Amino acid sequence: MADWIPAQVIANRHWNNNLFSLSLAANIEPFKAGQFTKLGLEIDGQMVQRAYSFVNPPQQPTIDIYATRVQDGLLSPRLHQLAEGDTVLISARANGFFTLDEVPQGDHLWLLATGTAIGPYLSILQQGDVWHRFRKVVLVHAVRFAADLSYQAEITQLKQQYGDQLIVQPFVSREPSTLCLTGRIPQALEDGQLERHVGLTLDPVQSQIMLCGNPEMVKETKSVLEDRGFAKNLRRKPGQITMEHYW
Repeated sequence: MADWIPAQVIANRHWNNNLFSLSLAANIEPFKAGQFTKLGLEIDGQMVQRAYSFVNPPQQPTIDIYATRVQDGLLSPRLHQLAEGDTVLISARANGFFTLDEVPQGDHLWLLATGTAIGPYLSILQQGDVWHRFRKVVLVHAVRFAADLSYQAEITQLKQQYGDQLIVQPFVSREPSTLCLTGRIPQALEDGQLERHVGLTLDPVQSQIMLCGNPEMVKETKSVLEDRGFAKNLRRKPGQITMEHYW
């Protein structure tokens, strides 16, 4: 059972009609970049809760949560309506093992995400460890429409700070968009389009891959990678594919 404490809403940023980010203040316990927490509200006498990854790095005092409003959802429409000064419940303790210390050593780190699953990667990229461990970091973010590409200012700042060490490649699946690849991540891996576009080769010897997002994307991408000699990363048997299903 979650150890609930109150969190005060500092801001609620609406990126578009459905995507939003909550900035919260709460006295939570220390967490690792890549972990998730739980948010909850009492609705009609029952506690309704969902898991959300931290977008902020552990050293940041405010908590940032990136979410999408599900039209017929119980919780997300209420979170979408929260305003500065409102209160939501948050779990004091973080959970999850989708963290950098679970990823074996390599030269290149590929971070593949769909939708709001870019959140844990932004947390990881805003702490120092990843830049010391990997020579190149490739951030791949797949969305339906260009308007769904949130956090562009933060990503641009990371690019300015780390230069060519960070490669960013967005995908847009339902409309043409400048500087974006069209289609889906698994197919772009299967036909080599992604590697050609970013100028880097996926290789089981030097590449580590983190997958986070739509379970179908995670499953299909894992299958494509396994056909190329990559293996799921397990504590008892280290590999190259570290996964998180985002719902």
